[in-house]
Amino acid sequence: MTEDKQAVRLKAPLGEEVLKLKAGDHVLLSGTIYTARDEAHLEMMKDGIPFDPKGAVIYHCGPVIQDNKIIAAGPTTSARMNNICSFLPEEGVKAFIGKGGMSDEVSEALRDKGVYLAFTGGCAALAASRMELKGVYFEELGMAEAIWIIDVKDLPLTVAMDAHRGNLYSDVRGLAEEKFREIC
Repeated sequence: MTEDKQAVRLKAPLGEEVLKLKAGDHVLLSGTIYTARDEAHLEMMKDGIPFDPKGAVIYHCGPVIQDNKIIAAGPTTSARMNNICSFLPEEGVKAFIGKGGMSDEVSEALRDKGVYLAFTGGCAALAASRMELKGVYFEELGMAEAIWIIDVKDLPLTVAMDAHRGNLYSDVRGLAEEKFREIC
């Protein structure tokens, strides 16, 4: 992102505006999001999605909740969900948030449907400072695995995988391999 380019403001639930985003764009996300890790994805596959998936944003996160307040909400490694999340864009989910990127299969599932937004690992307190807890689904799965309903305000994210198969992780890997070949 160049210095003069402003962050794109998004409000969840999301619409077709996400299809215009490009890998590398910076966004500020506000609105309602849902956390989900491995067990929540498996539960949704088995029993259905407990929230309206149309325009939904799923954050790969197991937040720390204390006294109905979010204490920490850093991203978990999204690749863990590679094999269990591709059905969600078909149901209307427009974005995943996490760290580390996702597989080519997930990128294909997002094609013309949604995006993958990266949040920096190690910034759990920053994320929590921009969040308000609204509710929970699948609480019986435990704190880390439940689906928490969260309102966010200006959560800073980067489009890492866009709806047109643009992928920052692949781009960086390709550049690194090219530089490695040059020096070896």
